[in-house]
Amino acid sequence: MKRTLILGASGGIGSAVAAACTARGDEVTSLSRSRDGFDITDEASVARHLERLEGEFDLVLVATGALEIGGAAPEKTIKAVTAEAMMAQFALNALGPALALRHAADLLPRDRASAFAVLSARVGSIGDNRIGGWVSYRSAKAAVNQIVHTAAIELARSHKQAICVALHPGTVATAFTGKYLGRHPAVSPSEAAENLLSVIDGLTPGDSGGFRDWAGKEVPW
Repeated sequence: MKRTLILGASGGIGSAVAAACTARGDEVTSLSRSRDGFDITDEASVARHLERLEGEFDLVLVATGALEIGGAAPEKTIKAVTAEAMMAQFALNALGPALALRHAADLLPRDRASAFAVLSARVGSIGDNRIGGWVSYRSAKAAVNQIVHTAAIELARSHKQAICVALHPGTVATAFTGKYLGRHPAVSPSEAAENLLSVIDGLTPGDSGGFRDWAGKEVPW
């Protein structure tokens, strides 16, 4: 039986991945802010919750994130950037996963394969940016990609079989994306969960440090 840890398990994707892992027989541990008081932007909270966990996990997934924080919508132009909104985006979408990597990487086994996956977004790709806008969210996701890549290099020194990867789940119909879907095709959280788990299951240590989409294709930095 595999052991899975989901951070941010009350969100649409996090809860769907937890359900999918349970359905396939994993032992699932879930942490969320709404249910457990787990605040991924607060180092003391991250350390306290993760230090209570016992044993090792075959998969750790960071599924936290938000497009809007405190009512601040993604900017349409650089002229709409505010310090408060940008710092909030970095706290949740970049600092949070960095803190999770700092404190949860030790929960991965050193003697067998494991994975640490962080939900990123294609809009965090600098090379794929063609239309501008969404400055704070894009920048925070670009930062988390760098955090994952750096952590993967360091993790490989102590966990030879571990995979550390940033994943773009595609456009998923959740409360997270509701008002931004428009005419864009979207998949259900359950379908997104199956896609993500399929990608993770197909990765090897040689893929560690990468940025992949829901179909397993590399996304440009």
